[in-house]
Amino acid sequence: MPELPEVETVRRGLGPAMEGRRILAAAVNRPDLRFPFPEDFRARLEGFHVERIDRRSKYLLLRLSSGETLLAHLGMSGRFSIEAEERNAQPGDFVHAAPANPAHDHVVLSMEGGVTIRYNDPRRFGFMTLFPTGQEDAVSFLSVLGPEPDANAFSGAYLSEQLKGRRTPIKTALLDQSIVAGLGNIYVCEALFRAGISPKRLASSVAGQRAERLAPIIREVIREAIEAGGSSLRDFASAEGALGYFQHRFQVYGREGQPCRSEGCGKPVKRLVQSGRSTFYCSQCQR
Repeated sequence: MPELPEVETVRRGLGPAMEGRRILAAAVNRPDLRFPFPEDFRARLEGFHVERIDRRSKYLLLRLSSGETLLAHLGMSGRFSIEAEERNAQPGDFVHAAPANPAHDHVVLSMEGGVTIRYNDPRRFGFMTLFPTGQEDAVSFLSVLGPEPDANAFSGAYLSEQLKGRRTPIKTALLDQSIVAGLGNIYVCEALFRAGISPKRLASSVAGQRAERLAPIIREVIREAIEAGGSSLRDFASAEGALGYFQHRFQVYGREGQPCRSEGCGKPVKRLVQSGRSTFYCSQCQR
């Protein structure tokens, strides 16, 4: 599933193609994705400008001139592609992404200036909905989210307080979006490795000094991944022209059996399953 840096890469890629342009036509090729599309979905898009595109956690928020916001979540396999005279681009080809099949183009937006935006989602775990702009607190998907990793509210002290008394593994706790928004499997594995914290350690035992050490590392990992364009496999160029090759910096994720990259270690990276997801870690460097 695309994580915060990948979704930010998509936001930056879509911005130049959509912001300030009017949606001339909206083709909705099925009645639902993970959830049904909102009532009169097509009519509530056509004729309105996309004023700007924001992101909250893993959600894209397209602010429309109608006074509504189009919320889009990519789910497991959703992606946007941009077709224009000057270029064709796919803003984010992620680590586990398969090639896009046009049969799964479920929403197609024809924009001013000859730009076409396609939303492709073979597994249909993504979704779209509309809500009045400025009423994020009334949207269940958004109201439960904790602070973003780069927000002032996210600090060692905040993280420590959230972890107190939690009897779940720290890896599982960090995937809880009510604690910190946008973190996913890849970047939690990488942050725990950099912090030298075992993913098996109880969250409550990380409260205190370990949390003070972990919080800025989470912020650092996310910042680096955004700057690299997320963990994309191919040569997608973001709006700034940066290539998304953060996966080449992975220290543990996807490296089961390979030697740990910490100087003087060399022990094989291990994998275990936590909450149905693969966790990669070094048993010597992470305690």
